[in-house]
Amino acid sequence: MPGASGRQIDILQEGRAHMKISAENLTSLATAILRHAGANADAARRVATRLVGANLTGHDSHGVGMIPAYVEGIMAGQLHPDATALLVRENGPFLLVDGQQGFGHIIAEQAMEMAIQQARDTQIAVLSLRNSFHLGRLADWGAMAAEAGFICIIYANVQTAQPLVAPFGGSDGRFVTNPYCTAIPATDKNPMFLLDMATSTIAKGKVRVAHLSGKTVPEGALIDAQGRPTNDPSVMFDSPLGALTTFGAHKGFGLALLGDILGGSFSGGGAYAPERQVPSRIINNMMAILIAPDALGTGDDFMRDMDRYADWVKGSPPAPGVDAVQFPGDPERRCAQDRRANGIPVDPGTWGQLLDAARAAGVPQDQIDRLSAT
Repeated sequence: MPGASGRQIDILQEGRAHMKISAENLTSLATAILRHAGANADAARRVATRLVGANLTGHDSHGVGMIPAYVEGIMAGQLHPDATALLVRENGPFLLVDGQQGFGHIIAEQAMEMAIQQARDTQIAVLSLRNSFHLGRLADWGAMAAEAGFICIIYANVQTAQPLVAPFGGSDGRFVTNPYCTAIPATDKNPMFLLDMATSTIAKGKVRVAHLSGKTVPEGALIDAQGRPTNDPSVMFDSPLGALTTFGAHKGFGLALLGDILGGSFSGGGAYAPERQVPSRIINNMMAILIAPDALGTGDDFMRDMDRYADWVKGSPPAPGVDAVQFPGDPERRCAQDRRANGIPVDPGTWGQLLDAARAAGVPQDQIDRLSAT
């Protein structure tokens, strides 16, 4: 179990204690909570490792701050911690998999293993995954395919207790953050291209982090209950509720619709709809398309052209205040290097929710005391 020795305390200007916790200690804490909540030891450790991986890459919205929702989901019977991926149908390169409301980090890994094996046989696979609890970062699953040597394109939708994102031109939530991801294998010269983004201007988790930290969100990211722009994250937590906006106005709106249609409707898991609003429910459906880079006989040319293109784009003289042009995936790699060396920052609100989740899960009080000692 993690103790105080792995933490450093920074005092923020507003007088709040901001913790930095080692990846190892944070993983131990997350594992303990999930284990006491009902996950078996292997699943708890694997899910905790994926969550902390999100924190390491700077995506705290998909990190250990999700654990309270997981504990709530288990207790409500919406998250089935022992569930595994079920292959429902196979039709040539097409695979339909049901997640049976299991841990998304477990389900997606199992489903992606099936898709990778199919793509090795046929140079292409189309995976349709439905009914999985929260999948975490799509980048994990895109990277898994790219590490196996495949281009991977992912569309996903989200079903939660309430819609969070307003359609372009609308004033209330009608769907959720519906992420998109593309991963391209690394070359001998350049690391993996890894684009993973919500189709909302920012992810709901980033609003949660801002709310718990007492910060505002970027202009244009939120509207209040009357449809007026605001940078106050409380509109997503206090009634009457506001909504997130789609990034890039109508462009992000279009991609968000594809997440619901291709990720949700095509899988049979369904697009967002009022009848799917269930408390403690965070269900994801996704479509993942895996393609062998040499499927058209141009594999080597493709990778060489990727290198030439990366050199050309990254060769642009940096703008004032910018160190260098970065490709998708570069900022996360740099962040992970820093946080592995210096610890992962955890805001006091998230830390408090983690300790509450530990108590709710039944972690013994003496262990909680050791975890929360400063």
